[in-house]
Parts: sequence; C-alpha cells; structure tokens
Amino acid sequence: MASSKPFVAIAFLLLVALLMVAEAQPAPKIDCPSACKARCAKNWRNKICNKDCNICCGKCNCVPSGTSQDTRNECPCYANLLNSKNGKLKCP
Repeated sequence: MASSKPFVAIAFLLLVALLMVAEAQPAPKIDCPSACKARCAKNWRNKICNKDCNICCGKCNCVPSGTSQDTRNECPCYANLLNSKNGKLKCP
C-alpha cells in the first residue's frame, strides 16, 4: 500500500497557499479626481494636467502627494509612465 505522507504534504501546502491568497486584498482605490485636482491646482496648464494625472492615477492607483518633481518617487508607477506618442514622461 502506498504511503499517504506525500498526499498529506501536498494537501497541506495547497491549504496554506489558499489561505495566503484569501488574505491578500487589493489596495483600496484612491479618489483620483480629488488627488489630481490637488496636484494640478497650481499648474498653468490645469486642464491638461488633470486629464493626464487622472489617466496615470487610474493605471497606477497612486498620485504623489506634493506638486514638485521631488515627490514623484512616492509612486514609481506614476513617475515612470511614458507617453506612447513621444516617449516622454506622461504623468504631471
């Protein structure tokens, strides 16, 4: 008769993996319009800034807190998105 130890070990590992997946929850969605409004309030091209910021926020679920270039590292996804037309940084 075959040993049931391998079966028990596999079942245990599957149970642990299932529990890990069940506990992992996605980050809550942020309010992109409010976050972008605050970020773009002093930008001289406010409408374009808000449009691009909302696109970036939707993709990254993140907007840097400040308005300077120094705060871009708070959200690497936001900071590194490129414009597909010209290859320059997309997010304001």
